[in-house]
Amino acid sequence: MPQPVTDINITQTEPLPAPEAIQAELPADGGLDNAVANHRREINDIIFGSDKRMLLVVGPCSIHDTQAGLEYTRRLLELNERVKDRIKIVMRAYFEKPRTTVGWKGLIMDPDLDGSCNIVSGLRQARGFLRDVLRLGLPTATELLDPITPQYIADLVCWSAIGARTTESQTHRQMASGFSMALGFKNSTDGSIMTAINAIKAARVPQRFFGVSRDGRASIFTTRGNPHCHIVLRGGKQGPNFDEPHILDAENLLQENRILPAILIDCCHDNSGKDPERAGVILNGTIDTLLKGHTSIIGWMLESNLKGGTQKFPRPRAELEYGVSITDPCLDWESTQKLVLGAYERLAPRFASC
Repeated sequence: MPQPVTDINITQTEPLPAPEAIQAELPADGGLDNAVANHRREINDIIFGSDKRMLLVVGPCSIHDTQAGLEYTRRLLELNERVKDRIKIVMRAYFEKPRTTVGWKGLIMDPDLDGSCNIVSGLRQARGFLRDVLRLGLPTATELLDPITPQYIADLVCWSAIGARTTESQTHRQMASGFSMALGFKNSTDGSIMTAINAIKAARVPQRFFGVSRDGRASIFTTRGNPHCHIVLRGGKQGPNFDEPHILDAENLLQENRILPAILIDCCHDNSGKDPERAGVILNGTIDTLLKGHTSIIGWMLESNLKGGTQKFPRPRAELEYGVSITDPCLDWESTQKLVLGAYERLAPRFASC
């Protein structure tokens, strides 16, 4: 009798709705497509030099409660009105969480926070949240982790990232080459800048790879390459890399590889030792470096929430504290607002001749 050789460890399969079906349910209507295009253009101008404003990608480490996420967005919108002539604020809306071993993998994978992994609901909630943020008036940012996810949500994303664990992945470099928005590659978890530089070089040239089309069919994609990629410094196992010597090193390596120096500083992760109270030291330190003439610094990433810190998870949803991260610890809102307004004032010399 033949021995089974296929799907031995698969217990269930469930067809996904085609991306175009989810998009039709939650369309980029009412001018949202134009808003995304305009935000993307402004972000590109900041990254590549024609706009002197700084980019600030700020928000919760991950979105696990869309209601709290939208409350945060509304507060951020008010702050944006006070700083928008010097800082372009982009709402961090992260739905996929890479895990070193195991753990909650994000709103898309487990929207009910109970291990049921209702992925179809997660895709709808993620897309709905992006629409709500854009309708309120802020651009959106997310990390794209699973190679199928972009077909469901990428038309509502204004800036994206490839994380430290996946920067070296050929699959993610190929994906990035086809994205329609600017994208930041993080240095690898060991701190290697060359890993991110190699990723940029791969993503900006034409690629051909497997994927899922808008109508849900397995397909072969051919890209023209994405010219709008840059580096994100997030620290590594050897320590932080946001200070002036590391900036200079990154600038030199980028120039040696014929890449325009454009560096976003992650104020969290290994730069801060996952201590959100260190974010201000990092942000203000890079402003010092910027004002010394290192204009390759284009902005910052900052993990911030309604309330500071993190809370133990998993636990019953009813026991979760509103507005507190269930993944990495975040800076509280009041501290975030103070830090951003302080940065706005400190950036005045950069705009003195404008």
